[in-house]
Amino acid sequence: MRTDGPEYTITFDGGARGNPGAGYGSYELRSGACAEIVRLTFGNRVTNNEAEYRTLIAALRDLIQRITTEGNNPCDVSLAIRGDSQLVIFQITGQWKVRNARIRSLHCDAVTLLEQFGTRDIRWQPREHSVRTLGH
Repeated sequence: MRTDGPEYTITFDGGARGNPGAGYGSYELRSGACAEIVRLTFGNRVTNNEAEYRTLIAALRDLIQRITTEGNNPCDVSLAIRGDSQLVIFQITGQWKVRNARIRSLHCDAVTLLEQFGTRDIRWQPREHSVRTLGH
């Protein structure tokens, strides 16, 4: 597994207006000094935790698409993930079990996407760091 390729950081956050309610999310893709923030909506009847997972999954798919479009392979990439959702971070790192049936498939999707990257540094961060990065 080579990891001498590019380094990326994904910072993600999701939520729902009402719980469940109108789901939304934002993520930042950063490589060096270049950063882009993407805003998402997920429709109604989405929980906060589902929105968090959906946002991370969208960010991972976006990054994989960008990497492969450039003719590179995600296994050559070092990826850092930052989020303020303890549930998502601790479940994808294996520290917490996935007990909710609605979350199980989202968790599986996220882990499968993460496994494509060469190295992964996944860490929980306080809410104020996500707010500072994403503006909400």
